[in-house]
Amino acid sequence: MRHSYGLQDLFIQNAWLTIGSYDGVHLGHQQIIHQITAGAHQAGAPAVVLTFFPHPAIVLRGPRDSFYLTLPEEKAELLGEMGVDEVITYPFSRQTSETEPEDFIRMLITHLGFSHLWVGYDFALGKDRKGDVETLISIGEKYGFVVHVIEAYQQDGEVVSSSRVRQAVEAGRIMAANRLLGNRFTIRGKVIPGDGRGSTIGIPTANLAVARERAVPGPGVYVCLATVEGETYPAVTNIGVRPTFEDAPVAPRIETHILDFSGDIYGSEISLAFVDFLRPEQKFSGVDQLVAQIRADIAQGREILTNT
Repeated sequence: MRHSYGLQDLFIQNAWLTIGSYDGVHLGHQQIIHQITAGAHQAGAPAVVLTFFPHPAIVLRGPRDSFYLTLPEEKAELLGEMGVDEVITYPFSRQTSETEPEDFIRMLITHLGFSHLWVGYDFALGKDRKGDVETLISIGEKYGFVVHVIEAYQQDGEVVSSSRVRQAVEAGRIMAANRLLGNRFTIRGKVIPGDGRGSTIGIPTANLAVARERAVPGPGVYVCLATVEGETYPAVTNIGVRPTFEDAPVAPRIETHILDFSGDIYGSEISLAFVDFLRPEQKFSGVDQLVAQIRADIAQGREILTNT
């Protein structure tokens, strides 16, 4: 899989193309990707995904913290694992939003020479979202490409969408988010120095620095799988403000205790795949009570992972 940021140096022929934000690459997205990759590869053609960064909603409505389910490299990796040959992260701007649909499509034809275009049932692009499915079919007849429309994918009677996943993640409903994603919700971050308090109580933690715009679960304690230097370990992760130790308001932290692991990983990038919510964050009367609860969390986390 090749990942490009823009179209400048790309000139592909006979691509099977899909366009969309694809944030999270959830089960609804996967329905499109499975079909385009199967059809393209059977026809001996490249399967191409054109996605956008920043997200159109961010450009048009303003920045938001904790928004993206996947950043561009994460998204490209997921798409590549599903068989996509080319991922294009196109820089979305106000100017992009004002482009006439036919002009945008004509530019894509120049660089991608696509013969098939796959879109979701509610897809629209270009100025005033005039490039809806009906318009794209008309443009396709003019320029010689076929438009395939994928109907809504539903779970429990509701349409699967990135916004539903975001809501579940923000509320700490990790199992619900994972069902919508068809995968475990995962974040990546660099391990940064903390205050060292975990080591003093015999439960060392890795503090993760994560991009502000990256979605993270709401406050609480979670059981996770941590990937460190290519190896995966069970972990218990706290997201919050550490009320037992902090009296003044502080920024939320992501601290994970990686089980069955020891080593200096400061500066390393690790990933956390969230498996389940254990309990809300809470204030304890003292360190001994906190340690006892953490050990109970660890035992419960091991049991959950054993039964998963």
